[in-house]
Amino acid sequence: MKNLPDTDETLLIRTDHSDQAAWQALLTAVTTPNKNGFLANVHVVDDVAYSDLTTEQAVSVARARGDLLIVADTTALTGPEMPLLAVLPFHEDEDDDYDEDEDEDEETKQEHGELRVIAAELWSIENNISLANMDWEDFVNAADEGVFRGF
Repeated sequence: MKNLPDTDETLLIRTDHSDQAAWQALLTAVTTPNKNGFLANVHVVDDVAYSDLTTEQAVSVARARGDLLIVADTTALTGPEMPLLAVLPFHEDEDDDYDEDEDEDEETKQEHGELRVIAAELWSIENNISLANMDWEDFVNAADEGVFRGF
């Protein structure tokens, strides 16, 4: 796989190149500030080298970067709300995410979080996770059927 850009911004990786109009609509939604002026701070990666990037590969990329990663896949480009896939690797020091008394062994412990977020609300997850203002679980708990649509 081609190396990703080295940037402090959250990567937004396009993995579906089948519909240019849908991609442009998604970019417009992501790059338009909300009514309060909030905007996701993303670095767009629009390269056919990442076509059909699997969830496992995205998780691997996110884990290697150690940061939030956003994927514009087929679901994001075909859904009416443009539900992007947000991937966040969990770090060893994030003990709050795990209960040491659970019977879960190291092999089954989840190493990342995945959550769909509609394009219009990407700013909320990206800003708050990147600045450590909120925890991943805050967004997971606010999601409806696995999709975060805002608070």
